[in-house]
Parts: sequence; structure tokens; C-alpha cells
Amino acid sequence: MEERSMAMPAEGPLPAHAETAAAAAGAAATSGLGADPRVLTILSTEHWSLLAARSLVYNEAFSRAGMYLSFLSATIVALGLIAAATGFSDSFLKITAVLLGIDLFIGYASLGRIASASAEDIRFLQAMNRIRHAYVELAPGVAPYFMTGHHDDPMTVVSLYGPVESSRGSSIIHGFTTTPGMIGTINTVVGAALAAVVTMLATRDPQLASVVGLVAFAVMFVVLLMVQLRLINRFWARMDTMFPKERDAR
Repeated sequence: MEERSMAMPAEGPLPAHAETAAAAAGAAATSGLGADPRVLTILSTEHWSLLAARSLVYNEAFSRAGMYLSFLSATIVALGLIAAATGFSDSFLKITAVLLGIDLFIGYASLGRIASASAEDIRFLQAMNRIRHAYVELAPGVAPYFMTGHHDDPMTVVSLYGPVESSRGSSIIHGFTTTPGMIGTINTVVGAALAAVVTMLATRDPQLASVVGLVAFAVMFVVLLMVQLRLINRFWARMDTMFPKERDAR
């Protein structure tokens, strides 16, 4: 048989950025993370575990919010049926006060768990960013292809949810569009309605009950806002940053 040989094309010089990435990747492979071939498998496994944990947190938060809203809707329907049968009597007001009290308890219990789930989700995002930072250390050339960040400072982590609000007022307004903000506002309305019903039972004065309800709404709204801001600031203060964006920028 006739032997055929194919000439291999001559290798040209690598572009400057490719040479830099290759040199950095070679340095990472000989020291640090790249020294152990099991590192990539371990990082990938941890990445998938964090994705599964985020899915569980999302499902629990949405099911808690849905359960509370379903219970509140059922309460309103039941009160409508009771009012049609008994009128707005003292018995109706007492039943309303009891049901609204139960709704308020369920609402704040749901708000607490949803807020905890949101904090857990942020920590999972931070851990995933650290893993991406490890990927970049192993192969620096992949950094431009990551849509999400590979730094674990608070601003980079929060930016994964969308554009970061520049002013404090905008951040507060955006907070009320989130699930914890929505549930907290609904709890404030339920608490104000409960205060109005209790006042109506005690004084039989509709105007006073309306004023008490409005005042209760304003007070509970301000308290909710202050507590949420304090919890958020405390949460950010406790976050440990290992790979801040500013350090890599230098």
C-alpha cells in the first residue's frame, strides 16, 4: 500500500492575551488549587449542592407565602359568609378579631421564615461566587465568559438579583417589591384591621375605630421598616468577604 503522510500546519505565535492566560493557568496548575487533580471535581460537586439548596429555599419561601395568602383569603371569604348570616353584630366582631389574630400570627411566622430563607439564599450565592473565583484561579481565561460575578463582596453578590439601587430611598422602595416586603406590608394591614375591630368592640364608635386603625397601620409600618433595616445592616456586617472586587481591581 502507498503510504501517505500529511504535513502538520506550522504553529504560529499565540496572541498576547492567550499567552498571559496560558501562563497564569500553568502557574495555577503547578501550585495552589491546580496542584491536586481532584479540586475541580470537588468544586463542581459543591456547586451543584448549592444549586439544589437554593432550589429548596425558593420552594419553601414561595410555599410559605402561598400558604399564608391562601389562609388569609379563606378568612375573608368565611367572614363574608358569617356577616351575611349574622350581620355586623358583636358576635361577628369577636369572630373577626379571633380570625385576624390567627392570620397575623401566621403572617409574622411566615415573614420570619421567608426572611431567613432570603438570607440563606444570599449566603448560597456568595458561596457560589467563591467557587467561580476558584474556577478563575484554575483557568483565568474563562473570567470574561462568566455572566455572574466571581467575587464575594456584598455589592457583587446582591447584583446577581439585578441592578443595585444607588440611593437608600430607592433601595427601600425596591425592598417592598420583594416577597418579605410584600408579606410584611400585608401583615401591617391585617394588624391595623385587628386594632380597628378591637376598638369597635370596646367603644362601639366607628370613627374612633377608623382612626385607631390608621394610627396602628402607620406605627406598625414604621416599626416594620426600622426592624427590617436593622436586620439587613446586621446581616451585611456579619458577612465574611474573602475575595472582594476592589482587591482584584488593584
